[in-house]
Amino acid sequence: MRIRIVGAGAMGRGIAQWAASAGHTVELSDVRTEAVKAAVDFVRSMLERAVDKGRMSAGDCAAALERLVPLDDPWAQGPDVDLVIEAVREDLDTKAEVFGKLEQALPGSAVFATNTSSLSVTRIAASLKDPTRLAGLHFFNPVPLMKIVEIVPGAATRPGIPPALTELVESCGHRAVTVADTPGFLVNHAGRGLVTEALALLEESVADPAGIDRIARDVLGLRMGPFELMDLTGLDVTAAVIDSIWQGFRYEDRLRPSYLTPNRVAAGLHGRKTGQGWFAYGSEAPAPAAEAPVTGDADRPVFVVDTGTGATPGTGTGAVSGADALRAALTAAGAAVGSGPAPSADAVVLVPVWGTTVAAAVATLGLPAGRTFGVDPLPAAGRRRVLAVTPAADPSAARDARAVLARAADGEEAYAVSVVRDTAGSVAQRLLASVVSVAASIAERSLATPADIDLAVTAGLGYPVGPLAWGDRIGAARMLELQRALHATTGDPRHRPTRWLTERAQLGLPLTDPGTSPAACTTG
Repeated sequence: MRIRIVGAGAMGRGIAQWAASAGHTVELSDVRTEAVKAAVDFVRSMLERAVDKGRMSAGDCAAALERLVPLDDPWAQGPDVDLVIEAVREDLDTKAEVFGKLEQALPGSAVFATNTSSLSVTRIAASLKDPTRLAGLHFFNPVPLMKIVEIVPGAATRPGIPPALTELVESCGHRAVTVADTPGFLVNHAGRGLVTEALALLEESVADPAGIDRIARDVLGLRMGPFELMDLTGLDVTAAVIDSIWQGFRYEDRLRPSYLTPNRVAAGLHGRKTGQGWFAYGSEAPAPAAEAPVTGDADRPVFVVDTGTGATPGTGTGAVSGADALRAALTAAGAAVGSGPAPSADAVVLVPVWGTTVAAAVATLGLPAGRTFGVDPLPAAGRRRVLAVTPAADPSAARDARAVLARAADGEEAYAVSVVRDTAGSVAQRLLASVVSVAASIAERSLATPADIDLAVTAGLGYPVGPLAWGDRIGAARMLELQRALHATTGDPRHRPTRWLTERAQLGLPLTDPGTSPAACTTG
């Protein structure tokens, strides 16, 4: 295949390296000839580095470079061009102008693809005499390493183009997912669940950015916390994407932005690229503050309350309750776990909560407010537990509860224990519920298949498991219970359960099951 790439910036040269390495002839062009030269030099350096590291043979490197053809004029006649990939700046008028000139220079058989990450593919195509020839082909940076590509048909795209682009992408070693032409496409849309909920937790002073990130990494198993991720991406970019997707979906509560971001963007607190974001960077930046040491009395008596809503998620019918699981773990660690119908006068009281607050348990069950604390029963990916404190908490009792929770059985590593403000569901539950909820809303709207949603998120965002499969690990019924409790406790419509989750919980189906469509019931 002969591919012309228009735009020799970071994305264009990455796509050129990827396609040339896979055996395709690549015409690399830009309105700036110096950009083409720099891009060719960059690709050469990347391929030579691959040879040095043993990932590519010298012969394959030479052949790939031979297939890379610098082009002085992006609008040159190209009777043999099969595919054009546009990778110019994110501006609708600029992209329309590029494709308008290409339409005059190239044969009608050439397929046009835009690498836009945020603009409507349909609106770009509408500027063409033949809008049926254009589709979205959205790569992620760095292209050779990010092995996922979004195929985005516009409203007028010919039916044969998306399958042909999928075949091309997968023949070159990447994975392709097909997604509707909607704001954020798939990966950027699905990624809003984590960051918008993290910002909401910060708005409510549940924990600071470092504390939320620790829980995201150690409990949920994410490689980066949401605030680290925003600093890496750039808050200016993240905030613009959040606003664009929220507006594009007509102010959907589930995608609601935070009031915290505009002033930080205006102040230049963008993250790594400016040296200061949620955290400080650079040689002069202070070292990150260490987590406070555990200083309480680990031998203080502890009483675990079973509220009937804290069952350990993901363990199926007849699962041990969250209270029973916590009692067993603390007993195995040598803690003085009390029994009986009520706590002793000096015991700290632990309440496993699932979508509810500790304060509600105190009021409903008549528990001692000063020494009652919440514990998240969500199974942790690492050695971390989370302790929730109410405004009525006795600080000394809280320190003792933290020390008790840090205990581990002989031969095991002690637990780190985060202390957060009491909130419905605690930090990890809210982050997970939001991630699953946004993914379920994408599936519910048929913007992508469940399989493509999970594939795109794991490959594009690096989550340990796809969001719908993650929900299935917990169980659809338990996820529904969590989201109903969050919605009822907070009254915030961002937490309302999706129809996708509700139906599957009621019918005993997994969240990853696409279900039976009406069309399947009328043909056959």
